[in-house]
Parts: sequence; structure tokens; C-alpha cells
Amino acid sequence: MTTARDLAIVALDGATDKPVEQGDLSLALAGAEMLDLLDAHALVLDGDRILPSAQTPTGDRLLDEAAETLVRQEPYESVEDWLWRRGRGLSAAYVDDLERIGLTTRSRGRRVPLRTGRTELVDSEARRQAEERRAAGEPVLAALAAAAGLGDEPAEELADDAVTVLAAVGDAVMELEAVRQRKVIEDAAFDNVWRGY
Repeated sequence: MTTARDLAIVALDGATDKPVEQGDLSLALAGAEMLDLLDAHALVLDGDRILPSAQTPTGDRLLDEAAETLVRQEPYESVEDWLWRRGRGLSAAYVDDLERIGLTTRSRGRRVPLRTGRTELVDSEARRQAEERRAAGEPVLAALAAAAGLGDEPAEELADDAVTVLAAVGDAVMELEAVRQRKVIEDAAFDNVWRGY
């Protein structure tokens, strides 16, 4: 299993009381993919720039797709730019992929049987591995889960490349939250203007 798939499983597991923001999860999944690609030697980081290496299949459809999207010309893409570009809609892609490979199912509505409900994880080896990895406090998975709002930051130190990627994920999530807050304020101001007429 990949870190990204484990993170998607952890997010679907619903072990937290707080709902996960899809944008936050998508950014964290993009960061997880980057760390998986670093482990697979499909890319190298030079500061905050992503230098692609030789394309080698990883055996994971979404991870191979991520490797194909790497910019292969100078100036190479920054980690943050790649997170925003790759992260767009990535949480939905992982939910669909987990369903495609049989790791999730959709519960059916009681009154209208054709209406699909919530996506639920099935009991599988992949789910157990992701749960074990999270329970063990594996630092990379814990840091990514924390960025997505699924837990606390780990206290352990990480490798330099992991720190670079995780810092970029954290910055992107904070930027997304700032955009959300600005939109709430703008909507409230707009509503106040209309109430004044």
C-alpha cells in the first residue's frame, strides 16, 4: 500500500469526530503521493523544486498517474505549485479508486434503495494495514493526517525531503483555510448590504 492510499483509508474510516474538508484532504493526498514518488525514486527534490527521475511504474494506478504529471522541463515546478495542481479533486479520485478495487462500498438508502448513501470501508487487509500504521504513529502518515485535520502532529523528526513536502502541505492547507474564511466574511458582508436595502 502507498501512503496516499493509507491516508485515504484513514480519512474514510471516520475515526474522528470532526468532518474532513475535501480540499485539505486533497492537498494532503497530493503530498502523500509526492512522498511515495520520492520513495520510488520517481523524483528528487532540489530545494523546493521537483526534479523528475526516470519513469518507472510503481504498480499503483493513481501514483503512476501522478508521476506522469510531473513537469519535465526547466524551470521545474515547485512543491507548492504541484500540490495545488495535483490536489484538485484528488480526494474524490481516491474514493472512486478505493471503490473500483473493492475496498469500499456505498450503503443503500432504506426508503429509496437506488439512492446511494455514504461510502464505507469494507473489512480488508488494506484497511487493517492502514489502521495499524496509524495506530503505530508512523510519523509521515501522522503528519499528513494532521494536515488534513485527522489528528495531532507527530513529535518525531523526519527526513529533510519529508519536512519540505509536509511544510508545503501545511502552508497550502493554511492558505486554503484563509480563502474559506475570507469567503465567509465576504458573504456575510454581502448579506448585510442586502439587509440594509
